[in-house]
Amino acid sequence: MTTWRTFIAIELDPHLKAKLAELQEQLRSRLSPSSIRWVQPDSIHLTLKFLGDTPTDKIEGIQAALARAAAQVTPFFITAGELGCFPNPRQPRVVWVGLQEPTGKLARLQRAVEEFVAPLGFPTERRPFSPHLTLGRVQRHASRSEVRQIGEVVSASAVGVLDEMTVTEVSYIKSDLRPSGAVYTTLFRADLGKA
Repeated sequence: MTTWRTFIAIELDPHLKAKLAELQEQLRSRLSPSSIRWVQPDSIHLTLKFLGDTPTDKIEGIQAALARAAAQVTPFFITAGELGCFPNPRQPRVVWVGLQEPTGKLARLQRAVEEFVAPLGFPTERRPFSPHLTLGRVQRHASRSEVRQIGEVVSASAVGVLDEMTVTEVSYIKSDLRPSGAVYTTLFRADLGKA
């Protein structure tokens, strides 16, 4: 059985990607070069649902489910800003930029995606949805002092509103893991609010 590693996400517009790249540069200039593996700005996206190894015979059904989920919500704005770490600044593993969407449409879209793909064999995520954009991942071999420095720099960086963008569609994406990093191919896009 052939499987593809896939996920459902919101792709970012070029302007927001450029702002994220600028922020990565600012952080990079203040941190040890080997302590973080930075995500290529072109690859940054907002994951709504990670499906993992997906049998290729389920892909058509997932696309249909995604179209139904997207139809539930009309287009909306998201605002990117605020810098943080998972799980926390004392033990940073992931450096991220937060996303705000005050109308609740983003959360509704994410719930609809979960609801419509669950019957296809993809269990609903138990953790609460925390919309964020991953800027970089702390390297396993980073020293204690480098890890501490990452947390301190992130905590001390006042990042206001970076940018905002209108979300009009949601994408179904294939991820190929390569030594140079993941390569993403968009398989399908579903317009929001279109029945």
